[in-house]
Amino acid sequence: MGIPFVKSFEFDYGVAAQISPLVQRIVADNPGPFTYTGTGVYIIGDKSVAVIDPGPDKPSHKSALLKALDGRTVSHVFVTHHHIDHSPLAAPIAEHFGCKVYGFGQQTRTPIGGEVRLEAGDDLSFKPDVEIRDGDMFHGDGWTFEAIHTPGHTSNHMCYALQEENVLFSGDHIMGWSTSVVSPPDGHMGDYLHSLHKVLDRNFDRIIPTHGPVIEDPAPFVRAYIDHRLDRENQICGALSSGITDIMDIVKSLYTDIDPRLYPAAAHSVLSHLIHMRESGRVCSGDTEGLKGTYRLIDPAAA
Repeated sequence: MGIPFVKSFEFDYGVAAQISPLVQRIVADNPGPFTYTGTGVYIIGDKSVAVIDPGPDKPSHKSALLKALDGRTVSHVFVTHHHIDHSPLAAPIAEHFGCKVYGFGQQTRTPIGGEVRLEAGDDLSFKPDVEIRDGDMFHGDGWTFEAIHTPGHTSNHMCYALQEENVLFSGDHIMGWSTSVVSPPDGHMGDYLHSLHKVLDRNFDRIIPTHGPVIEDPAPFVRAYIDHRLDRENQICGALSSGITDIMDIVKSLYTDIDPRLYPAAAHSVLSHLIHMRESGRVCSGDTEGLKGTYRLIDPAAA
């Protein structure tokens, strides 16, 4: 069974739409192969609110967000992680309303120099005013958040659980329209699989990603996400056992249904799988590791 993706939902760019009693969403006009229809910015509360992932520092989007927040107080600005489609507008919005930016902090594994950057790229200037950790609780006017550290997509990825509605704001950790990129060295497949199980165990009623529609039935969706990653590792084992040792050749043999523009991202995900498989003793590499390396099964008979 594949992942039951949900790819269609109704929205108008720059318009604050009520998606639950406590939550409004504004979609930024920054669509792309990694942002899908654009960055979904979430406003939680009524008069005194929190904002999650304010999005790109784009004048039209900033104006739309400030219009939606007019007449309100913003008490907290939360960021899931440091990519430039999520975090750049956090500091300007916090400064405008006189509050603070909350997030895990800067990435804990620095990208390799010269590495091809994926998605919208890193917001290297991101530094929250308040560095938060797993399990931290935050209270506002009618809402309560629990911070849930979910490394994998990035080492500093943080999700936020809204207790009053038993929903999870999942950032890029889990998305309804697509799988998430896991790009070493900051992204780590072992961490990612652990974080998926962590979310699954919480039995949320809904998952609200930064990109795309709400996931209305989380448990089978997250299980399918996990199964997809495990199936991918089995497929990689099959490719290696057939004599394919180069990462890009593995990508072309396995990712036959995606836009070729996404091949570099897929290559990073395959590398992350290979690192995880090496750490668990199933794969070894030649003299060169990383995207340019070659890999083989330690026990081909087990493939």
